[in-house]
Amino acid sequence: MSDFSPRYLADLIRRPIITEKATRVLEDNQYTFEVAPRASKPEIKAAVEFLFDVKVVGINTLMPPRKSRRVGKFAGHKPQYKRAIVTLASGDSITLFPEV
Repeated sequence: MSDFSPRYLADLIRRPIITEKATRVLEDNQYTFEVAPRASKPEIKAAVEFLFDVKVVGINTLMPPRKSRRVGKFAGHKPQYKRAIVTLASGDSITLFPEV
């Protein structure tokens, strides 16, 4: 996907999500990332392939519902985000925790 500029692609992937479920699906070669809310699947695929130099087989995206938050007398909502579960080709992997 050479249609997207590398400068734009670097801003799409915000951070990896490390939860129990995300850690469990690592065994199936699936990685979970928080991405920009307006990012499309082809953009996310191009960004992951560009940033990590891997081959992406599939992408599932979801936007979890907003959760209400209360701090004292002030009520509000937690920020909304988009989650992308990226399936990589067999043999490819992403190092989430580099050796220090």
